Amino acid sequence: MKKIIALIAFAFVLNVAFATVTPSRKASEIFVPLGNSGQKISLLDLSTMKIKDVEEFTGKKMKFSDRLAFKVAQKKLRDNIAPDGTFDTKRIEKAFNKHNKRAGETGFHFGGFALGFFLGLIGVLIAYLIKDDYRSNRIKWAWLGTAIIVAINLILLLA
Repeated sequence: MKKIIALIAFAFVLNVAFATVTPSRKASEIFVPLGNSGQKISLLDLSTMKIKDVEEFTGKKMKFSDRLAFKVAQKKLRDNIAPDGTFDTKRIEKAFNKHNKRAGETGFHFGGFALGFFLGLIGVLIAYLIKDDYRSNRIKWAWLGTAIIVAINLILLLA
């Protein structure tokens, strides 16, 4: 028993010792392509550009809605650049992943629906307890499954 505990403790210490910390990157060192020409611009420059400069850089006139969307995105970009010039990539990745959900994170979730349909409120509780990438979709479909079974029961009760 002592050997197993010592082995687990050693593995834990070894794991912590080799944990990597990703260094913060400067916004002036991260380049993104802008427009169809393939020209790249740093995030720091993009966060301070005026709309006329972007139109000249891309060679296209922006509509009012495009200019408004650009200003909103530019504000979010400025908020993610620290005063020392470092860039918080985790927040951008989280926001990017929120808009680009993988298959299964949206749409019908059979597991969540089955939990709600067959187990009712207990199934909804189980859906809340499971923590993974599909959690919000599972919870939504568990509630819908519960609502459907309640509706069916009410129809059968009244008939």
